Amino acid sequence: MLNEGRFSMDQLGHRLLREGLITEQELTAALERQRLQGGRLGHNLVALGIIKQDELDKFFRRHPSAPKSVEETGLELTFIADLILKHLLFMGEFRMADVAERVKLCMAVIDRAMEMLRRDKLVEVKGGTGYATMTYTFKLTDQGKNRATELLDLCRYVGPAPVTLNDYRGVVEVQTVKSALVSEESTKRAFSHLILNEDILKRLGPAMSSGKAIFLYGPPGNGKTAIAETVGRLLPDTAYIPYAITVGGQIISIFDPVNHVPAEDSTRVDSVDQRWVLIRRPVVMTGGELSLRMLDLDFNPISKFYEASLQMKANNGVFIVDDFGRQQIDPQNLLNRWIVPLDRGIDFMTLHTGMKFSIPFDMLIIFSTNLEPKQLVDEAFLRRIQYKIKVDHPSEQEFLAIFRMVCHTNGVPFSEEAIDYLIRNYYRKYDVNFNACHPRDIIEHILVNSRYYQRPARLTKESIDAAWRNYFVEV
Repeated sequence: MLNEGRFSMDQLGHRLLREGLITEQELTAALERQRLQGGRLGHNLVALGIIKQDELDKFFRRHPSAPKSVEETGLELTFIADLILKHLLFMGEFRMADVAERVKLCMAVIDRAMEMLRRDKLVEVKGGTGYATMTYTFKLTDQGKNRATELLDLCRYVGPAPVTLNDYRGVVEVQTVKSALVSEESTKRAFSHLILNEDILKRLGPAMSSGKAIFLYGPPGNGKTAIAETVGRLLPDTAYIPYAITVGGQIISIFDPVNHVPAEDSTRVDSVDQRWVLIRRPVVMTGGELSLRMLDLDFNPISKFYEASLQMKANNGVFIVDDFGRQQIDPQNLLNRWIVPLDRGIDFMTLHTGMKFSIPFDMLIIFSTNLEPKQLVDEAFLRRIQYKIKVDHPSEQEFLAIFRMVCHTNGVPFSEEAIDYLIRNYYRKYDVNFNACHPRDIIEHILVNSRYYQRPARLTKESIDAAWRNYFVEV
């Protein structure tokens, strides 16, 4: 029996079952094949001929459908009317189309809410050009202004209508990051701006395709953060994210312009629920500032609604924990917080009212650290991170390739003689390891000096000496 509370690819099977695309016997067969041969459930369904690949692709590309009635929104009519009333306080005179644009609901729903507000004498007709209510101009009555002010004191959320928790779960489940396949060709193309050891690329590709957590470790300054950021940009496709959701009468704001980049929708359909925003798969990065509080809902006592946790904002995308081990909290406490989500694909949130609820935990997590992994966490947690990739110092050949690339990017002529001088008189003489960041930083020093002295930037013995003395403290 499948665990109904688990947000994983098992949920794909449940949804395909509910929609009549497969039978229970076919799901059982696919799960058994998955147990024996591994891979994703969808891949096993296709391999057994139960479902076609194009049918599966179409399933993952679906969009949230626009509600055509109050009942289909999942919201109470009084809730919608109250939200509209708060909007109206800032609008002056308005038409129904203006309200629909703000709350992102269809005219049929707006019409019912406006009818309620007119009946309660909270809004009144100011004028009109015809007999249809959509041509009317409305305004708030004094009673409506007082009521709207009272509502703002209770909750200052004035934005698009939220979606329900169940609708949020369903959409996250359908557009799971585990459905975002990456190919060897796209991986090489995405990392072409970096000089990486071939072995790292070979290991990164399958790790990304797995959708499981990745642990990048190794000495500082060798590209772990750059790799993690590139992984985020590599994920194909787009995802829908709601402006906000409602749980237990509370509103949780999810869409964040800092972490969510709206995507162009060339195939935009009018049937899409406008309460959802099409974005590029999210990439949320945090570093030493990360605290346990940031992994929980943030209730603002002034605005009186919640901001989503970081992992909610990262759902269907990538969550990068940079400089892992240098947070203000103990690494073990941080990882303990994620043991259940990593195992079960589900996380739990708590409202200030005490109500607890579950949300999907659907993201590719990347831990990046320059500390020794075994000094940070125990073996039990490392076992849960199935992909551990060491990003080490570059070889001399890779170091030279990086230097060539940096020089080309910055318009500085590459000089083999100058680089030989650098390696012989500094790296070998003082036993300094090559770091992938050194070429960029040394060239930056040379560029700054050239601008200051108003002369062309050149790789010379003198410019290298000056850059080295400024950059390294031990020499």
